[in-house]
Amino acid sequence: QVQLVESGGGLVQAGGSLRLSCEASGSIFSINAMGWYRQAPGKQRELVAKIISGDSTNYADFVKGRFTISRDNAKNTVYLQMNSLKPEDTAVYYCNAGVIVTGGYGMDYWGKGTLVTVSS
Repeated sequence: QVQLVESGGGLVQAGGSLRLSCEASGSIFSINAMGWYRQAPGKQRELVAKIISGDSTNYADFVKGRFTISRDNAKNTVYLQMNSLKPEDTAVYYCNAGVIVTGGYGMDYWGKGTLVTVSS
C-alpha cells in the first residue's frame, strides 16, 4: 500500500503565500509523475500543476507565474509554492502520484486533501 499525506494548507489573505507538501510512503519502487489538483465547492476537480520524474512541469493557465511545483525524489515528496493567492484559489488541494509499487505494477494514488482558504 501507498499513502500520500498532504500538509501546509490553511487560511491566508489575498496576496499571501502558502507552501503545500505531500509525502508518499509505503511499498514504493519508483514514482513517475506527481501533481496537485484542486476542487472548489460545487466544481469539478482540476489539475493545478504536475511534475514528471525528469523535472518536466505542467501548469494550469490560472496559476502560471504564481505557483511553482517541485519535488524531492529522495524524500518522495512534492511541493507546491503558492504566491499571490487569490480568493478564487480557495479549494481543497489534493496530491496525486503515479507509483510503481514493489510488486512491479503501477497505480495512481491520491491524498485526502488539504484545505486552502484565501480571504479577500
